[in-house]
Amino acid sequence: MPSFGLDATLRPAMPRFPVAALLPLLAIAPLSAHADTLKVLTTGAFKQVVVALVPAFEARTGHKVDVQNDTAGALAKRVAAGEAFDVIVLTPAGLRTLASEAKVVPESVVALARVGIGVAVKEGAPRPPVATADEFKAAVLGARKVAYIDPAAGGSSGIYLDGLFQKMGIAEAVRAKAVLVPGGLVAERLVSGEADLAIHQISEILPVKGAVLVAPLPEAIQNYTTYAGAVSPRAANAEAARAFLATLAGDEAKDVLRAKGMMPAR
Repeated sequence: MPSFGLDATLRPAMPRFPVAALLPLLAIAPLSAHADTLKVLTTGAFKQVVVALVPAFEARTGHKVDVQNDTAGALAKRVAAGEAFDVIVLTPAGLRTLASEAKVVPESVVALARVGIGVAVKEGAPRPPVATADEFKAAVLGARKVAYIDPAAGGSSGIYLDGLFQKMGIAEAVRAKAVLVPGGLVAERLVSGEADLAIHQISEILPVKGAVLVAPLPEAIQNYTTYAGAVSPRAANAEAARAFLATLAGDEAKDVLRAKGMMPAR
């Protein structure tokens, strides 16, 4: 299991057996007869995967799962401020910080998936070519309104795009017509007519009815975000929390990841 660069003082002693080998067993192990509700915090990009895996987990274990999503930055702030949870899905960098603050169990951190950024338009609208960086730049400049996550909200795709537009020399032009979304599904702004081009993580474009994924960003300017999960040291039912995290990291999740526009992290 990757440690994501945790300080040596945060890493546990090497277990007798590889922790990764225990994940399938934890996912199917019978849990306590006492049913609990697990609170799972997840970034918006990974929400669709979590939600898809919940029904089978609930049926298998008898536990309920309360899924709450937000931007990566907002989740990190909520947990740092003391919000209680059982399992969290965040970026590795975010989890490193939380582990250093004893907000997650360091040895529970496991890589889950990665996802790229895509370009979307409203269903039925012309699809601009975006196969190269120059084509993408032209599509952005040619759009009436461009929707993406507000960088100030802490969303990873918005932060990356803000820097990309600056490197391309079009930051001022984009800001003049940007529809900055504080969180949630950016592609919904296409359906509402507020924008005619949306740029967001692919896993958050696919669920929006009435929006169409044109293509991922060209590989030369693509940015992949990795997501990882961890368990809270204050989980009400640590066994159930570990089992749910094992479900997210196990073979059961791989087909779901691909269907939701993501790739396994390993």
